[in-house]
Amino acid sequence: MIRAGIIGASGYTGVELSRLLSRHPKVEIAVATSRQYAGKMLSEVYPSLTGVTGLVCEDVVPENLVDRVDVLFTAVPHQTAMDIVPVFLEAGKKVIDLSADFRIDDPAVYEEWYQPHTATQYFDEAVYGLPELNREKISGARLVANPGCYPTSIILGMAPLLREGIIDVSTIIADSKSGTSGAGRSAQVGSLFCEVADGFRAYKVGGQHRHTPEIEQELTKLAGKDIVISFTPHLLPVSRGILSTIYSTMVKKCTQEDIDAIYDNYYANEYFVRVCKGGALPSTQNVRGSNFCDIAVKVDPRTGRVIVLSVIDNLVKGAAGQAIQNMNLVCGFDEGLGLDIVPLFP
Repeated sequence: MIRAGIIGASGYTGVELSRLLSRHPKVEIAVATSRQYAGKMLSEVYPSLTGVTGLVCEDVVPENLVDRVDVLFTAVPHQTAMDIVPVFLEAGKKVIDLSADFRIDDPAVYEEWYQPHTATQYFDEAVYGLPELNREKISGARLVANPGCYPTSIILGMAPLLREGIIDVSTIIADSKSGTSGAGRSAQVGSLFCEVADGFRAYKVGGQHRHTPEIEQELTKLAGKDIVISFTPHLLPVSRGILSTIYSTMVKKCTQEDIDAIYDNYYANEYFVRVCKGGALPSTQNVRGSNFCDIAVKVDPRTGRVIVLSVIDNLVKGAAGQAIQNMNLVCGFDEGLGLDIVPLFP
């Protein structure tokens, strides 16, 4: 058994880590921290965990926790992780960071979109934790930068087209919709029930969302050329789930059958990526609570465009589930261990 620690266990991502890790056959959750709920049982904060875990939340004092864990999950806001991660790395621990602090390769780009970074010495060794693309690098890593939720859905959706050189990369438009849990658990007016229910709205329009440089960075690597996208996120009145609809113009003449074959071949051996068959379209309902990403691709012969639809559960494949998938690789376990979860429907 390995000993896992969760920094930020009382947030939505943290409690999802607790839920999933509590049933992992090779993991013991040794530490769960929460500044707000220190001294309280995690099951008091989240009654859904009653009888599942007896963990008591602790305050975040990295020096007092480092000897009690083998692998650490940091489910904390940006800028917080960069102060915690070095303590554990210097002690020889493995770290899966779910913040954005180590996702961006260039410190200057990170600081342009976020804030000054105090641990840039770890940028070179941080591995972007999208297993379907970086499996070998993740397996040998001690610091994994878990991808953002929107980037996960968009990058997985676009990877086959970019690798095959099918599209004009200057034409990519990503239109994504997310449930409210993506905004976290902190009280915010924009996330209140009366602000969200019976409505549907865009936010951070015009290239303002912080996931933009992360998406562009990873798409650029896939294409082998610089990519700038138009990315617009939207807020759905649901608790969890992301649907990304991604448009681009083809530079190679492809039929629907050609595109279907490209995606089927690309993801043939990827358990957590399911390519829809027979004209079916993905729905967030069909991945709820699971680590799956469902993808459909449609050719529009009238406009010469190809439309990708990609859905994930933002808290699982978009956060905690993918982090555990990365942990499995880092620790030498079967990649899907503890994640073979049937989606919850209805």
